[in-house]
Amino acid sequence: MATVTAPVPRLALPGVLRHRAAHKLLLLALAAAVLVPLANAHWSSGSWPGALTVDLSGPLGRANDWIIDNRDSHPLFLYFFGYISNAVVLSVRAVYLVLLAAGWAGVTAFGALVAWRVAGVRLALGTGVAFLVCGLLGMWVPTMQTLALMVVAVLTSVVVGALLGLAGGLSERTDRALRPVLDTMQVLPAFAYLLPVVLVFGIGVPAAVLATVVYAAPPMARLTALGLRTADPEVLEAVESLGSTGRQRLLTARLPLARKQLLLGLNQTIMMALSMAVIASVIGAGGLGDRVYQALASVDVGAALAAGIPIVLLAVVLDRVTAAAGEQTDEPVGEPGSGLRPWLYALGAAVAVAVAVRLAGALDWPSGWTLDIAEPVNRVVDWMTAHLYSGVPYLGGTADWAGHFTTWVLDPVRDGLQWLPWWSVLLIVAALAWVIGTWRTALTAVLAMAAIGVLGVWGPSLDTLSQVLAAVAVTLVLGFATGIAAARSDRFERALRPVLDVCQTMPQFVYLIPVVALFGVGRAPAVAAAVVYALPAVVRITTQGLRQVDPAALESARSLGATSAQQLRQIQLPLARPALLLAVNQGVVLVLAVVIIGGLVGGGALGYDAVFGLAQGDLATGLVAGAAIVCLGLMLDRVTQPTERRTKKGA
Repeated sequence: MATVTAPVPRLALPGVLRHRAAHKLLLLALAAAVLVPLANAHWSSGSWPGALTVDLSGPLGRANDWIIDNRDSHPLFLYFFGYISNAVVLSVRAVYLVLLAAGWAGVTAFGALVAWRVAGVRLALGTGVAFLVCGLLGMWVPTMQTLALMVVAVLTSVVVGALLGLAGGLSERTDRALRPVLDTMQVLPAFAYLLPVVLVFGIGVPAAVLATVVYAAPPMARLTALGLRTADPEVLEAVESLGSTGRQRLLTARLPLARKQLLLGLNQTIMMALSMAVIASVIGAGGLGDRVYQALASVDVGAALAAGIPIVLLAVVLDRVTAAAGEQTDEPVGEPGSGLRPWLYALGAAVAVAVAVRLAGALDWPSGWTLDIAEPVNRVVDWMTAHLYSGVPYLGGTADWAGHFTTWVLDPVRDGLQWLPWWSVLLIVAALAWVIGTWRTALTAVLAMAAIGVLGVWGPSLDTLSQVLAAVAVTLVLGFATGIAAARSDRFERALRPVLDVCQTMPQFVYLIPVVALFGVGRAPAVAAAVVYALPAVVRITTQGLRQVDPAALESARSLGATSAQQLRQIQLPLARPALLLAVNQGVVLVLAVVIIGGLVGGGALGYDAVFGLAQGDLATGLVAGAAIVCLGLMLDRVTQPTERRTKKGA
């Protein structure tokens, strides 16, 4: 008779320890138990030890001198950078001459006819009114200068971004390699890379266009890659089963399925390019940005707004046209008839208007058709400063709000970060990055944070990090809530779109003075400026992601009796996770991009160092501060952005 042996009971682990994240944290704790005592024994100070810093002022100073000495004689500048500079100048000049030759009536007619062919009569009328308002404000010639520069910059950004996004969308390895490059392009403050760009290309249009491309191309690349990676696998499998080649699958399936993301990338590229108009004016771009910069130098908010409104109008028109093109079916909206012939008719009508105006000798905007809004706007700003800054009954005024936010949020976060020993900050970064990612993710985040200490800007970087964390938290709370509301209500989204356009396209320098007038000088207005600038992108991407959730999944949930809130929590938010993670990423990088503004309004820290570097021509100070901001962005990206591989495998 066989003897039955009872199975040996296994040691039951607590539920928490059975999670993969707990295993990672235990391994990290063991490593910390060995490494932390060694670090304390050699470098016991709480701040980053001076022995681990590297002084880059010498090498960067020598590089600065070499560029200045060889800019007019070295073959690299004569036959490479020189050709790029000439190509940019010729392109911008050609576009500008075409716009001038068309005259104000021809440009207005062409814009209205294109809008009519794409989206119908309503948008055509709005486009015509937008161009006329630019003239009424006395900004026609600066508007044409900015439009010429933006046409070249946006086209270049779209081409560069689409090529990078295509490479990242078709190859996961390439996507991982491109992510730090895109982070650097988008996070590095404009004032940090304006100085090397000016050193190489000099002050003028080429430097302005290339600086704009560096800043505006990443959204196109990111959204192109996202659209290609999230294409419906069933459609791709069906196309592949028909024996199509990889190129055919790309052209007939992947790109058409990614059309909405591509046009959203175009939209974001246009917005960011226009937002660079003022910063580019610092290095000789001219146009509307130069008018804004000059007005703000004399603290003339009214004149700055008069030049800022055309920038917003250009962005709104281009946004509406690209959005309508994305929604357009095979039959164009507007008059019946499709194909090339209606476009030729529209182009012929615009040319006829331009020729008629030229023959009449009325190319320039009539000097008597202008409206001065500077004085009324300045009176409104003065009233806001006098009545809202302090003394509001029961509410206390905006100055009190800024003081409370600084005292209750910014100061504790900054003091807490600077109180922590340097090794504990690295340990926290490693834990956060490894819990949601892999050991490679954690290693990248830790190295990025350690590089900040090696650069010798540990204290200012933690100060900047406290401002970024506060601004990102406010941005995500407001952005997700607003994006969810917009995704669930078409009427609310239509009402919100012009507000988002204004917030995203109004140059930061324009709303900087009202923000300072309301909140004073310090870190709170810097956070407010960052929130205003980053919020539209988070809202747009969140809305887009929620609206693209498979309708069949929502219909199935409704048929099972799920409430609206249950559909949101259990269906829409999980399925829209890639878009939500992208919204987090964009919120982080946009907040970091505006951290430079904090240096102009008393925010101090790295933003001030970047501004000081450009103002004084100090390449070492400006680039070191910019590199530290890039490292912060890379670290925050790694601790908030799990890759597709990690999402699928849970590794």
